[in-house]
Amino acid sequence: MSSEITSLTTFLEFHLTSWSAILSGEGAVFTLLIVFIVLSGLEFSCPKRRLPAKQLRQSYQTNASLFIFNGIVISLLSATPLLILAESYSDQGLLNYIPNPAWKALLSFLLLDLMIYCWHKASHDFDCLWMFHKVHHNDPYLNVSTAFRIHIVELLIITVLKSAYIVVLGVNETMVLTNETISTLFVMFHHTNISFRSEKRLGQIIIVPYLHRVHHSTERTEHDNNYGMVFSIWDRLFGTLLERESIEIGIKNHSPQTVLGLLKFGFTPENSVPAHKLNLNLKSMIAEAAYYKAEKRAFAPGNELRDWLEAKKEIIRMVYGDKPISKRGRMMERGNRSKSIVTNH
Repeated sequence: MSSEITSLTTFLEFHLTSWSAILSGEGAVFTLLIVFIVLSGLEFSCPKRRLPAKQLRQSYQTNASLFIFNGIVISLLSATPLLILAESYSDQGLLNYIPNPAWKALLSFLLLDLMIYCWHKASHDFDCLWMFHKVHHNDPYLNVSTAFRIHIVELLIITVLKSAYIVVLGVNETMVLTNETISTLFVMFHHTNISFRSEKRLGQIIIVPYLHRVHHSTERTEHDNNYGMVFSIWDRLFGTLLERESIEIGIKNHSPQTVLGLLKFGFTPENSVPAHKLNLNLKSMIAEAAYYKAEKRAFAPGNELRDWLEAKKEIIRMVYGDKPISKRGRMMERGNRSKSIVTNH
């Protein structure tokens, strides 16, 4: 394990410094585009999970549209906000105390990865952040394009955090561009719907698809783990690593799959589901509760309506709590009750 980390450190030292000499904005975009195409091709040719073609196509379209929208907003705020900051503060931060450029580049990358780990964990721990982060999790068909399903508010917060990181450390423009390119490559990689030999061995050091797949599980006990962006060492160090295959991907309950729907969804508390969506299942829930009530009294006749009304009251309280039910919701409930009574008779 130690030899692998040493080798990776040497590898990163060499490539971070060499990339710093040759990487340009156009080169970064071209590299990311080529890798995206290659990973997409691998998904289609040998996927880990077979996904429905129609839903997968919708996922790609939605994620690409959201990526374009976010890019336009960021461009309107400032064409290259992080690079502009880097140009102004690169000679003032803490990294200027390190004379070796290779170690400076490596440390800047490690600290960025650690910062994103902490931010990612906070996005799961605090409801005010999870509201926006859940947009990224609501893709039920995990694929390489899911890497770009980010709510604009979350993207803006991350940009502010990275701006503070640049100012405090004094990260220069080339390191910013290099770090952003490498981290994006890794994010695309671990969202890819693939599996390969030695994946678990590689997962000892970096986040690989099988580790990140469980992070997108519908079960909170599973998705509140594996927060790393590039290195898995942070999850191992802080006890948040989970090595398991998830059964279901996405988030529970109804959630939109369009760009406009996702933008609105980010401002919606997790447990706030439209009444008409919940009412679709009320009839079966009430019927099941009424059945158990009847079972307790050995199905004695004459109490069917009372059982149904009591069951309805309990289910409504369980679903809505103390919140008032909308007029439309009440109308649908009455409709469901009428249908149930007619059917029983």
